[in-house]
Amino acid sequence: MLLTATAAAGTACGVSESPALQPGSIARSTPVSATPTSTTPTTSSFERRVPTMWGTNLPGITTTGISGLDHPTLHLTFDACGGNGGSLIDVALLNTLRRESIPATLFLNARWVRENRKTAADLASDHLFEIGNHGTRHVPLSVAGRTAYGIEGTSGVDDAIREVVDNQKVLADITGLPPTWFRAGTAHYDDVAVDIVAELGLSIAGFSVNGDGGATLTAPQVAANLVEAPDGAIVLMHMNQPFSGSASGLLAALPLLRQRGVQFARLLEPEQAP
Repeated sequence: MLLTATAAAGTACGVSESPALQPGSIARSTPVSATPTSTTPTTSSFERRVPTMWGTNLPGITTTGISGLDHPTLHLTFDACGGNGGSLIDVALLNTLRRESIPATLFLNARWVRENRKTAADLASDHLFEIGNHGTRHVPLSVAGRTAYGIEGTSGVDDAIREVVDNQKVLADITGLPPTWFRAGTAHYDDVAVDIVAELGLSIAGFSVNGDGGATLTAPQVAANLVEAPDGAIVLMHMNQPFSGSASGLLAALPLLRQRGVQFARLLEPEQAP
C-alpha cells in the first residue's frame, strides 16, 4: 500500500547521525537468524568489565552482507530516529521502495513508533521490509556514558540493556515477533555493549556506506554514494527526513544501478545464512 503525504507527522532526525559519521574498514560477521532470546542478561556478567574499544566498526558489528553472486547486491537500511527532529515520514522514499519492489531493512526507534504507530504496523505487515530495532531513546550504546555527536550514551549495563529491550517489546507488539537486528542511535558502541546485544540474541547492523550523511546530503550526493557502493554493502540511510535528498537521490540512482544488474536484499534474506 502506497502512503500519502498526510501520513507524515512529527519532527525529523537532528544531529544524531551527522555527515561526519564514517565507516571503518569493512568487516564481516555472521548474522543471527534465530529468534532473539527472551531472557535478559544479568548485570553481574558485564558490570566489572571496562570497555577498551569505541566506534561504529567493532568486532561483532556486521558491516557487509552477501556478495560474490552472479550479480552485485546492495542491502539498503533506513533509520527512523524519532524524537525532536526525527518523527516525520519520508513518504516519497517508502513509496519508491514499494513501487520498485526494493526490499529493505527499516530500523525503527521507539519514539518514532509512538508518533507513527499506524504506519509502523503497515510497514511491519509488508513482506518487502524487515523491521529492525533502532533503540528506545536513540542514544549511543555504552556502559560508560560515552558521547557521540553531542549525544550522551547509555550510562551503564542496566541502561544499555533497557535501550535495547524496551524497544524490542514495542516492536514485538507491532510485528508479533521481536526483531533480530539492532542499530543504536548514532551507530556507536563500546565493546562491552556489543557483547550485551549479542547476549540478548540480536545482531548489530553497522554499515559500509553512509548513504545520505544523516539525511543531510543532496540528491546528487546520495545518488553518487549509491552508485559507487561496492558489492555486498550495507547502506545506511534515513526514512524520517522527507525534505532531505534521500528519496530523490535513490530515485536518481536506480536506473544506473539497474543497468549494472544490482539487486537489493534485506539483511535477513535466506541466502545470507552461512
